[in-house]
Amino acid sequence: MLLLITRTFKESIRSILRNGWLSVSTISILVMSLYIISVFFVFTSTANEMLKEIKNKANISVYFKADAEEGVILAAKTEVEKMNEVKSVEYISKEVALENFKRTNANEPVILESLKEIGGNPLLAALVVRANNPTDYQTIDENITKATFSEEVSRVNYNKNKELINKLNSVIETIQKIGISLGLLFAAISLLITFNAVRITIYTHKQEIEIMRLVGASNMFIRLPFIFEGIIYGIVSSVVSVLLLFISLKFIASYVSLTIPTVSLMNFYLANFGTILGYQILLGSFFGVIGGLMAMRKYLKV
Repeated sequence: MLLLITRTFKESIRSILRNGWLSVSTISILVMSLYIISVFFVFTSTANEMLKEIKNKANISVYFKADAEEGVILAAKTEVEKMNEVKSVEYISKEVALENFKRTNANEPVILESLKEIGGNPLLAALVVRANNPTDYQTIDENITKATFSEEVSRVNYNKNKELINKLNSVIETIQKIGISLGLLFAAISLLITFNAVRITIYTHKQEIEIMRLVGASNMFIRLPFIFEGIIYGIVSSVVSVLLLFISLKFIASYVSLTIPTVSLMNFYLANFGTILGYQILLGSFFGVIGGLMAMRKYLKV
């Protein structure tokens, strides 16, 4: 078995070198296919990370009446934390709310002056609630209105944020649907293109395959060189595609950062380099091997 693998592997190397420009064209097509898929993957993944960050910042605030005791608010915090839809709850006391307000409006002397004229602390204590999923905020709002502490609540700002949260849910669902659809489309196109490219390569070996089949060579012996060719094509194409992706992202990263400061394509690429390369090798080898097996199937029927 080892001898068979060694011989067929050497044959696949000779075939790639012997075909010259045909091998280059096959690798080029694979590179383009993998490059398109990897670009799509990077941008989709980055968009998902950005949406995840926005989703984590989404919240609703439960404001308590001015005379509500801290013990009551802390008990309410414990009750809200027990809700299945709740990810986290943060208690913002009146004092902390005032400090945050002053910090946020440090460059607004008119507002700060007005605050001094009011005297005391006009701000309310609040619980900042974050949900496991943006679709859970309505349920949380409904649960709060039925909670034991509801009479101590001054207001909940869910209705104010409702439109923003609904838009966020819509964007997330749309991107996920588009991502799955385009991913399948690109994979199908890549497989079809690779199949045709490999079929041309195999066509040049048509007579050789037929002769080997007629003299009694096994299907495995005939297939193995083309399987190895597909794997080699996949590895070479993946390396070239990853290099092209690096150059492309390096070029456009600065422009993307100017438009969306929170997005760093290069950081994402470097952090996921091993994953991107690994998946490209697997995908490229898969395209090469499956394309080859499909293309040569007719030549094994002699």
